[in-house]
Amino acid sequence: MSQRTRAGILALCLLAVLWGTAAFVPLPYVTYYPGPTVDILAKNGDQETVQVTGHRAYYDDGEMRMTTVYVSQPQERVTLPTLLRAYFDPDAAVWPRSSIYAPDETDESSDRQSAVAMVSSQDTAFAAALTELGEEVDPVVEVLDVTPDLPAAKVLEVRDVLLEVGGTTITEPQDVVDAVSGVKAGDPITFVVRRDGKRMSVEITPEQVDGKPRVGITPGVGYDFPFQVKVDIADNIGGPSAGLMMSLAIYDTLTPGSMTDGADIAGTGTITPDGKVGPIGGIQQKVAAARDAGAELFFVPADNCNGVGGVDTGTMRLAKATTMRNAVQTLADWVDDHDAALPTCEDTDS
Repeated sequence: MSQRTRAGILALCLLAVLWGTAAFVPLPYVTYYPGPTVDILAKNGDQETVQVTGHRAYYDDGEMRMTTVYVSQPQERVTLPTLLRAYFDPDAAVWPRSSIYAPDETDESSDRQSAVAMVSSQDTAFAAALTELGEEVDPVVEVLDVTPDLPAAKVLEVRDVLLEVGGTTITEPQDVVDAVSGVKAGDPITFVVRRDGKRMSVEITPEQVDGKPRVGITPGVGYDFPFQVKVDIADNIGGPSAGLMMSLAIYDTLTPGSMTDGADIAGTGTITPDGKVGPIGGIQQKVAAARDAGAELFFVPADNCNGVGGVDTGTMRLAKATTMRNAVQTLADWVDDHDAALPTCEDTDS
């Protein structure tokens, strides 16, 4: 065997070792794939997904789909083969981990943040639907999350309205943080809350966490509603991006007739109480998920328009959404005539 042949074999062996090593080394990237879609107008088991108490509800034909994305978790090992598979999949995407997660973020903390965002998003979606119906809603401070194994878990619940903490009247979430921070760990503090329309007082003794007194709740903005609406979404689906579609589904449920006329509608976008639609992540994957689910019309937030170019939409139409009111009118125009001119991402106005 010649020296050149031996050198070639050695080089191939080294290359094989390098590729083998690279195949198992985690890389600082995150992959996005189309996730499942959820028809918010469907039944969840024996119950409607949109559950209304204290107001007449209208359950009709048609589908209103929220869209999701499979995102690799903060602690998931993303290797070179995983990245290559996503890179060559036209419906997938690869992003630097630093642009999606904080350096110290864990799977657990990410899941909790998503759950908190979903609670807030549901309340805001209800507020946006009521605003579109001409109702006024007043903001309150409520419990968005309760941390297991911390003191508040024994007495407080998600969506408890926080009225007073330690004698301080609560008008914004920071009031709760300040009131608890001013108490020594081990000293009880009185929480006055409203739950299911009833006022109640409870004492909670903070614990020391990272050198600070904590009771284990996440306070946030909620709303005083004239009646109750619950959107029964699976616990493993979180984040704020279903706001627009939940608003439309709630609006449809509270009004006579079917907004969809029996059609399959999908979309995405955050929502504000006054009905403004905001951007989301993973727009390409959500469009693909809706296309594969058979949706006929998809609402794209205006600020995501630059992300849908080149996406295979099949026969599904894309419509730009800027506000709740705009989306309601667009859907009515489309139901009346599937070939009607609709707001699109090619429009120059926003």
